Amino acid sequence: MAEQIPFITSDDGARIAQRLYADSEVARLPLDRAASLVPLLRPTFKIWLDACVDGMDDPDARRDRPWFTFMKGFAKFEDVAKPTFQERPIASEVQAFVDAILDKCASYKPTWISVPQIPLVTNSDRNKINRALAVAAGKWKRDKGFSGKLILPLIFTHQQQVNGKTARNPKVQQAEKCYHESQADGLWVVERSLVDDSGSATLRNRRLPGIVALHQELNERIPSRIRIAGPYWGLNLVLWSRGLVDYPAIGIGSGYQYFLAGGHAMPPSVRIVLPSLRRRVSVSIQLRAWLDTALTKLGTSHPAYIEFNDIKKQYGNLISPDTSREQVAAFYKRWLDLIANAPKSGRSMALFQDLSAAYALGKSLPDLPDEGTARRPEAVAEPLMLSCL
Repeated sequence: MAEQIPFITSDDGARIAQRLYADSEVARLPLDRAASLVPLLRPTFKIWLDACVDGMDDPDARRDRPWFTFMKGFAKFEDVAKPTFQERPIASEVQAFVDAILDKCASYKPTWISVPQIPLVTNSDRNKINRALAVAAGKWKRDKGFSGKLILPLIFTHQQQVNGKTARNPKVQQAEKCYHESQADGLWVVERSLVDDSGSATLRNRRLPGIVALHQELNERIPSRIRIAGPYWGLNLVLWSRGLVDYPAIGIGSGYQYFLAGGHAMPPSVRIVLPSLRRRVSVSIQLRAWLDTALTKLGTSHPAYIEFNDIKKQYGNLISPDTSREQVAAFYKRWLDLIANAPKSGRSMALFQDLSAAYALGKSLPDLPDEGTARRPEAVAEPLMLSCL
């Protein structure tokens, strides 16, 4: 079975996963969509159900969302969601909430369930409630005899929490305590504010090295048998190829970053992938003109010429959000398989060489339109390449 874990949040995502990621061992679903999504997946998938508690990051902003209505059905939800309660959590009420929501998760017979946890903040304000939730999950596991695996989420919300070791240390210590108290079997880590294909100048020297160091430090303290990172665009693959995690969490053609439960849906953005550059780009009239320029610059003998020419020919179809999403997802699967086919000990070098080729090609091409800080064609591959070794 393939090691990638698709994060499925919609019916379309489930269909794409069925077509392109059917060899995945595990698929992650949010509890509030489980009733509609589980029937869409073939029985070969092991299901990881997430309890959607991370929406408590800002529950008041979600009162008009279906998520809030769903969560209100669980005992003590509105009490546990209050910041004043989180400062001084009452164990019996936390236990009632955790029992209710984990019982609901277990009713779907998943292989994995997320430990209820609220996203981290820069200070220690949520330490008490997350410890209480972890303790309650561990008691639930003992009392109910749950035979599956519990996965502890570690959801960072800002780069300040991971860029420096001084900021990371208390987060790693808290994670270690929650991991043991919840009797977790695995650890899932994501920095939800990271957009690692943005071309930002901070990616190379601060953000990506900080997250790599975070995983190294967590691995030293937590003897997890299941280690997951992402979804990101490429950093998840870097961490996986380096052996720092066992599973790269992935998007399904869009959403190559993590969105908290119950958030407002983002307006659809039509983006396609330029495979040889290992990056996505926005679809526009200007991009079509850029393809013409790139083709002239490359010449017919260049290996990327056929690829760019095919994209130009299919341009009319690729402007469709559904078609573009499928195109990105299909590329991403090929990319994953390419790295997976290398021996485990050689995956980081294989990914480095793969991204180096994308970097070299990008350096020879003109700026991309409509890409902001990622306008240089090599801007996505470069920081990922430098994080591989």
